[in-house]
Amino acid sequence: MYTLIFDSLLRKFRPAPGTCFTLAIAVLFGAALLVPHTARAHVANQSYVYFRVLQDSINGTIQVTTDDLNEALDLDLARGITKEELAPYLPRIRAYLDERFAVDSRYGNHPVSWTDQVKTFAIRDGHVIAQDFILGNMGEVPVKLDVRFNPIFDVDETHRTFALVQYNWLAGVHNNEAQISLRFGPGDAGPKELDLSDTSVWKGFRAMTVSGMYHIYIGLDHILFLIALLLPAVVTRREPRAAVGAAGSVALGGSSAWAGSIWQPVDRFKPALFYVLKIVTFFTIAHTITLSLSALGLVELPGYLVESLIALSIALAAAHNLRPLFHNDGVIIAFVFGLFHGFGFASVLREVGLQNEFMTLSLLGFNLGVELAQVLIILLLFPVLYLLRRTAFYRYLLIGGSVLLIVIALYWFIERFFDVDIPVVTLIRQLLG
Repeated sequence: MYTLIFDSLLRKFRPAPGTCFTLAIAVLFGAALLVPHTARAHVANQSYVYFRVLQDSINGTIQVTTDDLNEALDLDLARGITKEELAPYLPRIRAYLDERFAVDSRYGNHPVSWTDQVKTFAIRDGHVIAQDFILGNMGEVPVKLDVRFNPIFDVDETHRTFALVQYNWLAGVHNNEAQISLRFGPGDAGPKELDLSDTSVWKGFRAMTVSGMYHIYIGLDHILFLIALLLPAVVTRREPRAAVGAAGSVALGGSSAWAGSIWQPVDRFKPALFYVLKIVTFFTIAHTITLSLSALGLVELPGYLVESLIALSIALAAAHNLRPLFHNDGVIIAFVFGLFHGFGFASVLREVGLQNEFMTLSLLGFNLGVELAQVLIILLLFPVLYLLRRTAFYRYLLIGGSVLLIVIALYWFIERFFDVDIPVVTLIRQLLG
């Protein structure tokens, strides 16, 4: 379907023959629509304790399955139990965990206080209860903890438990749910030493920078927005009269409805590259503003609206490549829509589990990482575009790529704004017969 659209458009603009590149783009960009989302995993017959280490306190979460609690306490908890249905059982569950979970350090015992934060969620083989706690006796956060965690062992010798540091800014750890620090089993229930000494401000800042880079590389919508801005970076748009007779000009419109879209390849590499970096800098300034406002809790927007506007930003940036929407190419688009991308980055920081500490360094490091990732993408793509700018191949890339970006972005916008799931694979199979 995409190939037919592009061939029709490109024939209208009289490009060089051949549609292989168009088909390749359709496959690559269309595949982006089909990338599945990953989900958090939790294995049955195992229990977990997560520690969140702050500047002046330590809190955390214990996760145990309903099946294990039923066996240990002779309960009848349903697998799909809700927080409200669980409430009558919580005193007994907490008393049980008090007997089997203990934390000490050189400062003495750190008593466990259970909070009202209780969650339940399904896993493949059951249902998990997650109970938050706070450690007492924290005049100073110790660098080492002695942890004992042995629930269920007395009724199930195959049961295993694990301790993880979920968050420790100074150690560069954010939202960790994979890296296990301690393992416990029957006959090996602890206490075991949890070392928290490998910390520094530099390590925390570096982790936030890496996080910013990482979330650009996994954030396909941010990458596609950047590509939409990059596609016309090696040509300049000229008015038809001004461009008549210009050597190497690339006419994309003729007398069609898109008249006026006449492009001339740039002559020099360095000014064009600096202009692209200028656009990206405006994008960074914009998303830094809204990221900071949102992270500090000063401005909040609904998640569905932010994600919908980010998708729309890709469509408009790509449409600008086909017909000018703003007088100042790129800069206005990058800044205006960069504001909405900033709200998207703020949701990422919340997912990372960032606490209200080291906020200035966290924002600075994260934004630096985003900027570095963008610059690296530019340095990889821009030279290729520059080499192709005078070829018919580039015309396919500019027009075909922009149209594909519009299609993908509108698909995302519809799904996100209207909260619907469009079965792309099924529709493609039906179209192909």
